[in-house]
Amino acid sequence: MKKILVVDDEAAINDLICLNLEIAGYQPVPFFDGLELSRHLAKEDGYDLALLDIMLPGKDGFELLEELKQRQIPVIYLTARGDLPSKVKGLRNGAEDYIVKPFEMLELLVRADNVLKRFGKEETGEIRIKDVVIDEKKRTVHKNGVEIPMQPMEFDCLLVFWKYKNRVISRDQILNILWGVDFEGESRTVDVHVGNIRKKLGFSDVIITVPRVGYRMEIP
Repeated sequence: MKKILVVDDEAAINDLICLNLEIAGYQPVPFFDGLELSRHLAKEDGYDLALLDIMLPGKDGFELLEELKQRQIPVIYLTARGDLPSKVKGLRNGAEDYIVKPFEMLELLVRADNVLKRFGKEETGEIRIKDVVIDEKKRTVHKNGVEIPMQPMEFDCLLVFWKYKNRVISRDQILNILWGVDFEGESRTVDVHVGNIRKKLGFSDVIITVPRVGYRMEIP
């Protein structure tokens, strides 16, 4: 399980981020003070990513960036400072991404996942759902031991549902994750892929339609 530092002095925001990271399968480690984090890193640095506010007591996010980089911990800034000079400074100094508050939690999870992939820290291996086995590395799907042919976008869509299991995901969010924010196609595209996945894997009771919103993969 990937360990992610959540460094924000606003308790409500910190708690919400940690909750969503746990749901997504990560192990969040919260900090509310920059100096406290700095002292902690001197003793322990086995983290895969840091979600870092800029305006912190003790030491601010700009000061902490160099310490995290020295320990090869990639950083995503989460901050209310949306001015261009702050963005340029953060990215030029070595942050992997810069997200301005307020933000959608799903956007944060997608961006965190992308950074982990760039650093080769994403979780890979077999995923088991009922009688289906998904191999992320080989990009194969087997049902009762028989390989089920999947189109590349069907496979990617399946992984999106798994990544955000037990969460409602809108059609637009799925489109943005799979094709990017500039995709100009119709949400009907998602429905077609979902229909194919359900039929091939017998997932009519696993990928649930949420009326007027989107879908949810229900995993006990």
